[in-house]
Amino acid sequence: MNSEQIKIIAMNLWVYGLLLLLTIVGILVTPTAGLYFFLRYGWQTPRIIRHIIWLYGKGWLLIIRPFVHFQRQGLTDDQVPENCIFVINHLSFFDTYFMGALPQSDITFAVRSWPFKMFWYRLFMQLANYLEVEDLSWEQTLAKGNVVLKQGGAVLFFPEGHRSRTGKMQRFYSGAFHLAVQSGCPIVPLCITGTDELLPPGRRYVKPAKVRLKILPVVDVANYQQEGGHRQLRKDVKASMVAELERMLSNTEHESR
Repeated sequence: MNSEQIKIIAMNLWVYGLLLLLTIVGILVTPTAGLYFFLRYGWQTPRIIRHIIWLYGKGWLLIIRPFVHFQRQGLTDDQVPENCIFVINHLSFFDTYFMGALPQSDITFAVRSWPFKMFWYRLFMQLANYLEVEDLSWEQTLAKGNVVLKQGGAVLFFPEGHRSRTGKMQRFYSGAFHLAVQSGCPIVPLCITGTDELLPPGRRYVKPAKVRLKILPVVDVANYQQEGGHRQLRKDVKASMVAELERMLSNTEHESR
């Protein structure tokens, strides 16, 4: 057994062991933390749970620090609107965990049905009012998304729908862009790299990686209000994300030489 294999074994024992501990502690402290946030800020249950999930993501960032070099790039905290629609490329199961690096916690995830099947997360996702897009009609998704946005929160979409198995951007679905045009809320594109090195689809163990999350410039939807404008918005946002991902990957390759 070589040093690289020993490092991978140590990483998996560390990461999965501490993640299990973090999950158990999170479940146990949620009632007390929820009462605190309600009394302190007057938040209702969905808002409280979304904040706790965000803190869970921050715990994840601490857990992986010895083995994963993580960097957030792009817009600063004060440049990211709280009331917006995030769209991000999808490479790994752990993509969502890195959203703890975003500046705001009131984010409702629009996800497919399979994460809801994990019993240790299902209740939290339901309490957070996450959008289970496969079980909702488009009208229901749009209506629930609009409620979140009108309350001042954000909605996050994986417009590809599925994790990419090649690292390349797949076709985009229109939901996030239709919601943005209808609500008038801006789009904030996110580009993530390295999570497919950490844990790609089909692999169960994690490996050391360099992960980058870049927050791209805010996209105002005012110029996309014409009929069919959401399709042009989708096209423009995807083009900007593809170009940025190419730059990020090129820089990563250059750094590793």
